[in-house]
Amino acid sequence: MSPSPSANLILVGRVAGAFGVRGEVKITTYTEDPKSLAGFKALMRQDGSLALSIVSARVAKEGLVTRCKGIETKDAADALRGLRLYVPRESLPEPDENEFYLTDLVGLPVRHIGDNALLGSVKSVQNFGAGDLLEIQPALGGQTWFLPFTREAVPEVKIAERLILADPPALVGEPEGPSEEADDTDGVERNYD
Repeated sequence: MSPSPSANLILVGRVAGAFGVRGEVKITTYTEDPKSLAGFKALMRQDGSLALSIVSARVAKEGLVTRCKGIETKDAADALRGLRLYVPRESLPEPDENEFYLTDLVGLPVRHIGDNALLGSVKSVQNFGAGDLLEIQPALGGQTWFLPFTREAVPEVKIAERLILADPPALVGEPEGPSEEADDTDGVERNYD
């Protein structure tokens, strides 16, 4: 069984829509240098098929404004809104020591930094607009949960050791410990003055 096309592709951007009325395409880039995206010329869909061929590009606020082969009108550019853009992994430079691509985190085990308990493994890395989130598949099965990919919640990523150490924030609704109040299991508020 051969790996799926998406296994060797890295998400580098998303089409934000048309820029102006002449068919230019605005791309929100996920690269450190937005202009580097133009160097790939051909950007792919997740299935490995051709998505866009960049003819020219210029940096704009939050990304890149491009002219793409076959996109001549505002409507054609707007029809691409939301399209995720990928490049083959092998076309990217190797990261420096202690650096990694977010896709390198997928599959890594996540352990609690305090007691080394296995919390699960990274199923995916998502970003819904407020920062990166690691989707965690629990070690014992069950529903996945999201861990903010921040220095506080994920203090250590050990790529060479294939390990992530985390200190997840308390979950909403999770009890904080024993209550100091008297037994109120009947739901009646009591005053012990």
